[in-house]
Amino acid sequence: MNEVCQQAEQLLNSIFESARFDVHATASESDLGCTLSIEGADCGLLLNQGGELLDALQQILNQAYGRTLPRGQRIICDANNYRAARESELRAMAEHAARQVRTTSSAFVFGPMDASERRVIHLTLADEADLVTESIGEGHARRLRVSLK
Repeated sequence: MNEVCQQAEQLLNSIFESARFDVHATASESDLGCTLSIEGADCGLLLNQGGELLDALQQILNQAYGRTLPRGQRIICDANNYRAARESELRAMAEHAARQVRTTSSAFVFGPMDASERRVIHLTLADEADLVTESIGEGHARRLRVSLK
């Protein structure tokens, strides 16, 4: 495991220890970069409010160490496989939106999403020849629109 991944794991575990959270992070490398899998009794605290605390910790680690990772890689924090479950949910939402757009010929606009969630929907529908996806809006209010070409 590379040094950056180990340092991110150590920092995250020291944050958990200082906050007296009953969780522990374990780092592993993947094609996407460094994944920090978090397990323990207090995982629910990280997943409240749609995983806001989990996202904040991931943001801190990427700010601290992300520049030293190879281009295109990043640090990903996941607790109780939340990220994988959320990705499956987003893919299902994308497929639902595609069906609705085809049925009604009207655009479908998702609610505000962060960049990683919008990316999942863009990629899910990328091979649909009759549909186009585009991000609209600014900042935290940025949304994704699916419409017919």
